Amino acid sequence: MGAGVMKPGSGGRHRRRGRRGKPQVMSEINVTPFVDVMLVLLIIFMVAAPLLTVGVPLELPKTAAQAVGSQQEEPLAISLQADGTIAIQNSPVPEAELVPKLRAVLAERSDDRVFLRADGKLAYARVAEVMGALNSAGISNIVLVTESGGPRLDGSAGN
Repeated sequence: MGAGVMKPGSGGRHRRRGRRGKPQVMSEINVTPFVDVMLVLLIIFMVAAPLLTVGVPLELPKTAAQAVGSQQEEPLAISLQADGTIAIQNSPVPEAELVPKLRAVLAERSDDRVFLRADGKLAYARVAEVMGALNSAGISNIVLVTESGGPRLDGSAGN
């Protein structure tokens, strides 16, 4: 990556003014290794970026609702799995610790919006219980997360 030495007679430009025995310094920089490293980093980030979403596997119900606009902070996601376990972001939380942990997390955030992700196989009563617990914690800005492409209730299929 640094400067190399060019021997006389190995090609390139030569000065013939009495410096036949001294090698000349080559002042070209080889950028190929730099480009290789940048391309590898680009590929790594392109592959890793989609994996940075909330990692609790759920089968979200499908609806015809539009997507919620973007926001400044990473959204605070609460996931309800089919077996009834609750997770804040990726970490499971016991039911008794849900409200205190949410209060502590929301005290440090500027956005009070909470995304509630519930498995489609889960009973509506369980989702309503968790929403009631969130409301008792002082959270009134709850967004229910669904997948698009569901029925529109006017007889037509989803997108």
